[in-house]
Amino acid sequence: MGSKDQAGGAASSGGGFFSSFAAGMRSWGTAVHKSVNGLLGYEGLEVINPEGGTDDAEEEALRGRWKQEDRDSYWKMMHKYIGSDVTSLVTLPVIIFEPMTMIQKMAELMEYCDLLDKADECEDPYMRMAYASAWAVSVYYAYQRTWKPFNPILGETYEMVNHKGITFLAEQVSHHPPMGVAHCENEHFTYDISSKLKTKFLGNSLDVYPVGRTRVTLKKSGVVLDLVPPPTKVNNLIFGRTWVDSLGEMVLTNLTTGDKVVLYFQPCGWFGAGRYEVDGYVYSAEEEPKVMITGKWNTSMSCQPCDQEGEPLPGSELQEIWRLAPTPQNDKYQYTHFAHKINSFDTAPKKLLASDSRLRPDRYALEKGDMSKSGSEKSRLEEQQRAEKRTREAKGEKFTPRWFNLTDVVAPTPWGDLEIYEYNGKYTEHRAAIDSSNVADETDVTSIEFNPWQYGSSSS
Repeated sequence: MGSKDQAGGAASSGGGFFSSFAAGMRSWGTAVHKSVNGLLGYEGLEVINPEGGTDDAEEEALRGRWKQEDRDSYWKMMHKYIGSDVTSLVTLPVIIFEPMTMIQKMAELMEYCDLLDKADECEDPYMRMAYASAWAVSVYYAYQRTWKPFNPILGETYEMVNHKGITFLAEQVSHHPPMGVAHCENEHFTYDISSKLKTKFLGNSLDVYPVGRTRVTLKKSGVVLDLVPPPTKVNNLIFGRTWVDSLGEMVLTNLTTGDKVVLYFQPCGWFGAGRYEVDGYVYSAEEEPKVMITGKWNTSMSCQPCDQEGEPLPGSELQEIWRLAPTPQNDKYQYTHFAHKINSFDTAPKKLLASDSRLRPDRYALEKGDMSKSGSEKSRLEEQQRAEKRTREAKGEKFTPRWFNLTDVVAPTPWGDLEIYEYNGKYTEHRAAIDSSNVADETDVTSIEFNPWQYGSSSS
């Protein structure tokens, strides 16, 4: 029987499937790095080309999204932050934004939530883990977008219904550092997350570390799953074609039984070798491989029962368990159809909360293509948020989330400790009262004034 690497979690059986792809990964190296030292003022920066190639470094560097004057201004502002966590340090121009907030982006994990339904219905404990891990991988196609979401305003919320029977609610509970929490459920599962991002700015790239705790409870079996995702790297922020890569381990643990899934996200190698590839195993509580999982996070995932050496069982077949749904062609923001649903009022419940992200005037203006209005509204909201903070401090008060409670739990993560919030159930009561009122909601939701403010909308 092959041994299990305690640090990496992957089977190291001689000649096995996993050892073969791991050895191949080590030989691929990393994507091509090109110096842009020929451009005055940008010495030491590099352009990383995921396709490799031998294009002229300066010509490749100038293919970025920034005009020269924008690039100079951005670099002048940002170079002093190299090596720092820039999650909420600087105000960025809307030219690099997408019309979605970070807590809306949290909801994208629900596009293929039917995989959790299948996991809940599955009697095989290892296939249950395979379905759940495919759900965790499925969001990465959406996460490769190169546009930045808006940072939510403190107290901002996002609600989503009319999708596969779920009710989803997220709330921004901290501004410094930015932190969002969410609760989602349907008849098969509940999902809870406390999440904040930690970043490291490296000049022409940004490392993103997902400091968070995700818990999924499958209702039929009662098992509780814990997810630790891999970090992400955003390449070519200033020079070159911006692209995103996720690399490293994703670990999904069944806290009830001790079973575990360890998936390895391959780094992008020469000429794109290995990019998108994900491979790993479902392990029993005794750390024996039970199901082999393989695929690409931008296309599909498949699995196959395996022996103790990690090799496919004789007579078994590779079974596809997730495939990317068709996506729009030439979409401006690289949105999926589901991303458009997230922004749509078609997924909003009756009597939408006034703090909902869809109602943000800067986000809405950007969605409609009005860059100037988006920028001015963004500045206004940020100043209003600062004004509310001054009011709160003058009163000696602390912000209190409406739908989630801060617990005494501080959870360790690979990238730092995390304060844990829990859903307090008040939103369920709020929705039940509205749904039982039998009052038609004839309000034009686009006319509702965005209002996440603790002291009313006149803070500024």
